[in-house]
Amino acid sequence: MKRTSFSSWYGILPIVALLGLWEAAARLNLFPGHLFLPPFSYVIKQFYSLTISGVLVSNFASSLFRVLVGFCAGSVAGILVGIIMGYHVTLRKTFSPIIALLYPIPALGWLPLFMLWIGINELLPIAIIFICSFFPVLYNTVTGIKEVNKKAIAAARTLGATEYYILFHVILPLALPNIFTGLQLEAGMAWRVIIAAEMVAIPTGIGALMMRAESLIRVDIIIVCLMVLSVMCLLFERLFIYLEAKLTSGWK
Repeated sequence: MKRTSFSSWYGILPIVALLGLWEAAARLNLFPGHLFLPPFSYVIKQFYSLTISGVLVSNFASSLFRVLVGFCAGSVAGILVGIIMGYHVTLRKTFSPIIALLYPIPALGWLPLFMLWIGINELLPIAIIFICSFFPVLYNTVTGIKEVNKKAIAAARTLGATEYYILFHVILPLALPNIFTGLQLEAGMAWRVIIAAEMVAIPTGIGALMMRAESLIRVDIIIVCLMVLSVMCLLFERLFIYLEAKLTSGWK
């Protein structure tokens, strides 16, 4: 018990030390005033002020809505198409070249084209997040299904299992670790992409708030936005690690 407690504190200590150094460096004026690196305590005060005023909450809510809609839609579509391509060899061979051609394109690379097709509106960042989530989840789903042990499938068929039963009770459970790997990676990436999209083309959201802060040389607000981004990336990634452990702990 003591060893576990020490390990938990050991992971927190470097963060506390970094924040302490940050506060001390800013207070000792090792940087040019508080303009380019305000003390951590001042950033926390600004976080509280932005939260109470509703500025941070409203912009965060806009970003969260876009991430949830785009990520969920892209992930569901990626899993469904991945199951179809992974299970049917002919379809996989037919569409794999197209996926291989589109997958390497960064999600933000689609932004100029989507701005012309969709326009600058609420659907634009959702479409970017959809693309960001769809292709990696699709790729990991297909990979997971392809890597399922063929002996397990043959054994199920020998025992008289139907193709439906094999897909949903043999193949998909064994492919879950790969699927969750894709979901975990893209859960954090969705936040990185939405911030960039909002900085370029959207007037609301955390990214837009950062750009307004930059124009006013408000480093404290920029740091607050970066802190929110960091926490949300971590929480989303940890959520899928937790879900994977819960769903696969009985047999993995």
